[in-house]
Amino acid sequence: MDKSMYAIEVEKLTKIYGKGETAVTAIADATLHVKPGELVAILGPSGSGKTTLLTSIGLINEPTHGKVVIDGAMVADEGWTPGLDLKRLRREKLGFIFQHHNLIPFLSAMENVMIALEINHLSRSEAKSRATELLTALNIGHRLNSYPTALSGGEAQRVAIARALANKPKVILADEPTAALDTDNGKNVMDLLKKLAVENHSAILVVTHDHRMVEGFDRIFQVSDGRISGEQTIKYKQPMYAV
Repeated sequence: MDKSMYAIEVEKLTKIYGKGETAVTAIADATLHVKPGELVAILGPSGSGKTTLLTSIGLINEPTHGKVVIDGAMVADEGWTPGLDLKRLRREKLGFIFQHHNLIPFLSAMENVMIALEINHLSRSEAKSRATELLTALNIGHRLNSYPTALSGGEAQRVAIARALANKPKVILADEPTAALDTDNGKNVMDLLKKLAVENHSAILVVTHDHRMVEGFDRIFQVSDGRISGEQTIKYKQPMYAV
């Protein structure tokens, strides 16, 4: 496939912490590509380097070596591309979902989504309309005015997903998004991410250590001791859980 069709391109990415005898290689020579509309997992145990890989792709953790291309933009080539506005690129091209929803406790569900839009200079009325649309589509439109403490774990994570989708990013990066959820809610979230990848034509890359949560993924990259040790392609099954 023509590489220009990929939303995420990573070539021989390496991240080393420290120097000399104290140097630790967290991830070494990682290569992966993700197309729009794909749900792809990075699967591995704690300490295997998978989160380092995700944060390097997410323009948070500068790679020591290798290349990263996001939606056609070269963001890293032996370090960050000179002159690159990392904050702007993160706002415009990336959406983040974390293990904990990280919602702002004194804002309602709708306001937590609106703030991501207002940072990107949408008017308050436009932000409110977009937030309402997203939360309704994610089946929590009845919780628009609820605060995070009043939401269940699954509901709060859906608000976090709505926030990640707010600016229609080409790439969504999720770090253990189901770790704080029970099995049923976790599988609901994974099914939802697959649905969103297809409908929004977004590339979604998910870090997880839980083999139970990867049934619906298109591909899985196994990470062990800082290296991608294998790749598995999976024929997607219809969701077993309602989204």
